[in-house]
Amino acid sequence: MTLLPLAQGDSATADWQVQLRGALRSVADLERCFELTPSEREGARRAEAEGFPISVTPYYAALADRNDENCPIRRQVVPRAEEAEEARGDLRDPLGEEAHEVAPELIRRYPDRALLLATDRCAVYCRFCTRSRLVGNGGGPRSLERLRPAFAYLRAHPEVRDLIVSGGDPLAMATSRLADLLRELRSIPSIETIRLATRVPVVLPMRITGELLDALRAFHPLWVMTHFNHPKELSEAARAACRRLADAGFPVMNQSVLLRGVNDDADTLKALFRGLIRERVRPYYLLQMDPVRGTSHLRTPLSRGVEIMEQLQGRLSGIALPKLIVDTPGGFGKVPHGPAYVLSRDAQNGVTRFRTPRGVEVDYIDPKG
Repeated sequence: MTLLPLAQGDSATADWQVQLRGALRSVADLERCFELTPSEREGARRAEAEGFPISVTPYYAALADRNDENCPIRRQVVPRAEEAEEARGDLRDPLGEEAHEVAPELIRRYPDRALLLATDRCAVYCRFCTRSRLVGNGGGPRSLERLRPAFAYLRAHPEVRDLIVSGGDPLAMATSRLADLLRELRSIPSIETIRLATRVPVVLPMRITGELLDALRAFHPLWVMTHFNHPKELSEAARAACRRLADAGFPVMNQSVLLRGVNDDADTLKALFRGLIRERVRPYYLLQMDPVRGTSHLRTPLSRGVEIMEQLQGRLSGIALPKLIVDTPGGFGKVPHGPAYVLSRDAQNGVTRFRTPRGVEVDYIDPKG
């Protein structure tokens, strides 16, 4: 296999479909781009033979450091030997999606929203993927015929008003196929909003073409939920992709995953969140990493996220500050988590004492009656 040139400005890398065809998928591909450590080489061999597959676009590989195994880009996409280890609390399906599947490819864990798995393919396979059990398994984009039972369920349950289209990555699908899917969903009157869950602006920004935006505009309101984890991912190409989405009328929200050795410090996240709002991308969630089997080397303890949020609260604009969220194991829903600012409550007198981010203790007094 001949790899594409990795220089971001090279015209050979400008076509998104060429990027996908030239993705790094094997140990040999990775070795052409990185000085692999023994752990990375072992992890990549295992992934190539039997594990969660490898896929890295040449564009995204070019953001990584060839010689530094702790590069925050490289840690996200290059397998390690630790993926073969199973730690306490690890789960194959941490969000209980199989137990909450109400129709083929349709998962419902909340009263008013559902999740549609439109494809099992991504441009890049992140090593911490929640759906590593099924992503990249060879099925590819789901046909409309296969999704008919899901459409029928949504028609029969008008209380579902918000639909997240995910997978895999829906923006890695052909534009015509994605448009056909959205047209079908828009024919269901009770579906008010559709969210596209995608990492394409991060790992394949050249996919955000005028053709794609023109095709998607017809299906507004569409929200784009993307997934930047580190300021190094905010290249000029990625920033431009975010601007194109915002200019075309798509609200863009970001969900970062807290990752050990990648972004688990306040300064890194502060730079990321500030960079995002400069491009009109709203930091939405900072997600405690799901306990996916074989990913404990990338997970942080819950206390680390709380410490980071405490360092950011009051020191970062509210529009740049996401919620720290834990998606509870078993599929029982997301819960916010964070520092404890309430010191005491006097219900009888209606007095609540707060500790502010400045360290000052302040009483809030409820009105009478």
